[in-house]
Amino acid sequence: MTASSLSRKRPLLSIVAILLSLVVFVVPFAFIVLTALKSRQEASLLDFSWPTQFHFVQNFIDVVQARDYMLIIAFINSTILTVASVAILVVLAAMVAFVLQRRRTRWTGLINFMVLSGLIIPPAVVPTIWVLQKLGLFRTMPGLILIEVAFGLSFCVLLFRAFIATVPRELDEAAIIDGAGPLRLFFRVILPLLRSVIITVVVVQSVTIFNDFVNPLYFLPGDQNATVQLTLYNFSSSYSTQYNLLFMDILLITIPPLIMFLFFNKRIVAGMTAGAVKG
Repeated sequence: MTASSLSRKRPLLSIVAILLSLVVFVVPFAFIVLTALKSRQEASLLDFSWPTQFHFVQNFIDVVQARDYMLIIAFINSTILTVASVAILVVLAAMVAFVLQRRRTRWTGLINFMVLSGLIIPPAVVPTIWVLQKLGLFRTMPGLILIEVAFGLSFCVLLFRAFIATVPRELDEAAIIDGAGPLRLFFRVILPLLRSVIITVVVVQSVTIFNDFVNPLYFLPGDQNATVQLTLYNFSSSYSTQYNLLFMDILLITIPPLIMFLFFNKRIVAGMTAGAVKG
């Protein structure tokens, strides 16, 4: 195959990729928006058509006020869960990755295997519930925060460790010579260098935890403890025939993660590839 034929195929492949992206992502999102703007009668048809009248404000008010303002409670719960879990993940994963990368002991191989196991082995729901019950953390927000941290820790540790491997050890030695202790060395020297990876971890884990459905369903049941994804479960049963309200709820809980990805897309890619080439 000649170079000219390859150059002609690249634009074609790009066009095909763009069209597939439009079909997979843009078309369903447009269908959600259009259905959320319709009246109850028009939305029940579930067709891809322009609404005759816009009912955005009324649908928005009805969804917010539904079930004693459950959506507002869910947004508050999801925000607390996401912020607390991501903050713990960033600090804890960076510290673990720093120790694993800088200190090599006979236990390093075992610890690395355990970290990888966290990505491979699926979580056991029933034993986890039993542990939370014994600790008095079942059906509590701190318990769910610990669950999210535990499930996301392996990915974050591997990401931080790949980048810390590119940080010269001479920086550690210079800081130690200046009298820096382990904590000061980490928080004053190493952590500021991890900015690109921190942004990646914050965005990726925020979207993952914010969109999590299974863990809140298992470990934090109850209407007052509902998160945004659980409102879909509740609304689908309460408004099974009112698709305008159901799709309005879907639209409202889709917007925050979408905005984060639109604003931080380039930073996510930079953070993911930061440790790919060792300097």
